[in-house]
Amino acid sequence: MKARYPKINMDTLCGLFGYSRQAFYQLQQYEYKYQAQSQIILEMVSNERQSLPGIGGRKLLSLMSGLMKREGIQLGRDAFFALLRENRLLVRHLRSKIKTTDSRHRFRRYPNLIRELVPSRPHELWVSDITYVETGEGYLYLSLVTDAYSRKIVGWNLSPKLEADGAVNALDMAILQLPDPHPSDLIHHSDRGIQHCCDKYISRLRSKDIHISMTENGDPLENAIAERVNDILKSEWLNKRMPQTKWEAQAVLPEIIHAYNHKRPHMSIGMRTPATAHTLKGELSRAWKSYYQKDKTEPMNAKDELLVKLKQDE
Repeated sequence: MKARYPKINMDTLCGLFGYSRQAFYQLQQYEYKYQAQSQIILEMVSNERQSLPGIGGRKLLSLMSGLMKREGIQLGRDAFFALLRENRLLVRHLRSKIKTTDSRHRFRRYPNLIRELVPSRPHELWVSDITYVETGEGYLYLSLVTDAYSRKIVGWNLSPKLEADGAVNALDMAILQLPDPHPSDLIHHSDRGIQHCCDKYISRLRSKDIHISMTENGDPLENAIAERVNDILKSEWLNKRMPQTKWEAQAVLPEIIHAYNHKRPHMSIGMRTPATAHTLKGELSRAWKSYYQKDKTEPMNAKDELLVKLKQDE
């Protein structure tokens, strides 16, 4: 004889868990919306990382905020990071260990002129540095000249050898971008490596009446902006998709420089791109506060925050 169990209707079942029937069906609807919106956000992330493969979460959220708003998606920073973490989309950066600066040479060193300088317009301060680019066939050397105000790369050169010609070619490219007449107070700042101290490089600077400034103690913080640009290019592009050949590196680098200048926002310039900031002047305030929580409480995960938001929007 089969045992008979009392029939439990939906109202009773929901009541056992503290829900009304309406709340139960609404929760199912919220769950569906969460899955749909999460998928849309992940598709946006995938699209942005086609040209910006190593871009971090804060800049991603800044780039996507307009599109998310048009799609009716509202997601806080903590929840966005949680969604990236849950899908293993947070980026990790590795530090460079190869030395590209040789300060043991006979050429003159110049004093540091920029200790208290905060640039207020483009072409007031250029910073230069050299970094290596790893390929499947060995190393190339990337010379960069960056405008410290806008963070725009104004000159660059990729060379097979760590020699002065690469740095000089990058400087020549930057000089071509100077307005006519160019500012008389432009300062060029670099480390004390032989490529930046040699006669050929110094004569180029003097020919344009550009003031010369150099680091004094070998501290990377004395040329922090240039070091940071190096790190961005390598950690967000070159180390993510290492070129297999030196020819491939030469071919892809213009695309990377263009993406850096025209697509990637910077916190230090108010979440603008360098190309946009290069058209401005005056203070460029930071747009973001620190990501870290002020209190010890655990932030909501992506799903919980979005469910709360969806309930509020109903």
